Amino acid sequence: MNNGNHHNGAATAGGVGPAGIAGAGDNQWLLRVRNLTKIYGEPGPRTLELTGPEFSSNICPDTDSIVACAEVSFDLYPGEVLGIVGESGSGKSTVVKLLYFDLGKTAGSALLYPYDQGQTNMLEASGQQKRRIRNHLMGMVYQNPRDGLNFHFSSGGNIAEKLIMAGQLHVGGIRERASQLLEKTEIPVRRLDDTPATFSGGMQQRVQIAKAIANNPPLLFLDEVTTGLDVSVQARVLDLIRELQQELGIAMIVVSHDLSVIRMLTDRTLVMKNGRIVESGLTDQILQDPQHAYTQLLVSSLL
Repeated sequence: MNNGNHHNGAATAGGVGPAGIAGAGDNQWLLRVRNLTKIYGEPGPRTLELTGPEFSSNICPDTDSIVACAEVSFDLYPGEVLGIVGESGSGKSTVVKLLYFDLGKTAGSALLYPYDQGQTNMLEASGQQKRRIRNHLMGMVYQNPRDGLNFHFSSGGNIAEKLIMAGQLHVGGIRERASQLLEKTEIPVRRLDDTPATFSGGMQQRVQIAKAIANNPPLLFLDEVTTGLDVSVQARVLDLIRELQQELGIAMIVVSHDLSVIRMLTDRTLVMKNGRIVESGLTDQILQDPQHAYTQLLVSSLL
């Protein structure tokens, strides 16, 4: 576990660290999220008051609107790994999908330091700006590889797609970079021209990871990346993620319902239930001494 190395990706003053943040001191956040909210349907004036963990429901009794997540706030530092844990429907995947622009927000702000030095709410950027942020500053690894990969392209072609979107156009350079990334993610380079459809589930996830880190983004989202994989394959994928994180100093947000994944990968954890954060803190602390009744339940089910 890499607790304590929260700033291994932070740049020294004046220089640019692996996270690409010039002059960012140790206390400079990479991502600052405030009051992030997503509601499906028409909310009423009391929708947020009448939903949440204390009601064990995220459905508004007045309007039937669904509060996928509400008033989620946190900071993420360069090189830090933040876990978001909770049962199905807790809102954890919604948070990363909002931050990766797969969904539009109902309310809230997200500042990403490398984008306009964290002065502008990226959730309100233009479509063109959002594409630029996604292509240069973020990577996403989805639970289902079909959401992150084009199964009609070769594995190398999938990586090339990410590189081309960020403005790399030299074919030889792209192939070389794709080969390097496959090697880094433990996929035989001879499979560069094979499609992901011919790969096992674990290999498909590794191609997704290779694509997601192709442009050395400072921020990577991982959404339930081991769900549906065999236990031995899960372990290899998690080892790979941990090695890449340590080597590249990349900040990550790891979403999982599985506390053993959270324990292995993360420095800090947010616990979500019914769309709200019910507890947050250092991962070790949360696992050893959970404060909220729901977290206690999650931890005791792991033991």
